[in-house]
Amino acid sequence: MGERLAFYDMDRTITVHPTYARFLLWMALRQAPWRLLLLPLSLIAALAYVARIVSRDELKQINQKLLLGHLRVATLAGPMAAHAEHVFATNIRPGALERIAADRAEGYRIIIATASYRLYVEAIARRLGIDDVIATDLHASRGTVLAQIAGHNCYGPHKAEMIAAWMAEHRLDPAQCTIRCYSDHVSDLPMLEMADEAFVTNAHMPMRLAARERGWPELDWPGTLAPPRGVAQQGVTG
Repeated sequence: MGERLAFYDMDRTITVHPTYARFLLWMALRQAPWRLLLLPLSLIAALAYVARIVSRDELKQINQKLLLGHLRVATLAGPMAAHAEHVFATNIRPGALERIAADRAEGYRIIIATASYRLYVEAIARRLGIDDVIATDLHASRGTVLAQIAGHNCYGPHKAEMIAAWMAEHRLDPAQCTIRCYSDHVSDLPMLEMADEAFVTNAHMPMRLAARERGWPELDWPGTLAPPRGVAQQGVTG
């Protein structure tokens, strides 16, 4: 019998708000506040994305270069742990933690699958007691993290491909596994369609319409600025 796997999107599924821009600003404020003067250039890049002059991947790399620059690997453990604590305290849905705990109690292996950077997602996953992470990776050279995506942005069809690659790497046969998937956004339809049980969470209307066409359950987990203390004691924090 195969393994039980529960794949969770992160931004707006586990979290209340998207994490990427907030992470860049959080890091810039603490590491190099002068970089906030470059925010107008970030706005120009965003407009270029809307106009389809730059791709989603290029926009992420431009913003990282503007607000973070290159990062020394040796100095990152402390800031990433502090950022994870900040996210846990201000940006986590208690309902998501309760669902993760329920899945774990049923014997599911919990995996975050997200377009956000592994650079900071792994520390959040450790704080939440998540088993594994599939995320967007960055190139590193000579001990420095570069503003350059390695491989694919873990988004849309690429996320489903990266999940399939992760399963192959771990010698998990999808036909022998029981798979649950959770997401808020229509870009994750390829991931949800891989699942035996797909759940639409805190979704925008295009996702809700897609769910209703397919008969998928819709879950709504209210947001909060601070998860209740009891949630952190229910086997979710590892």
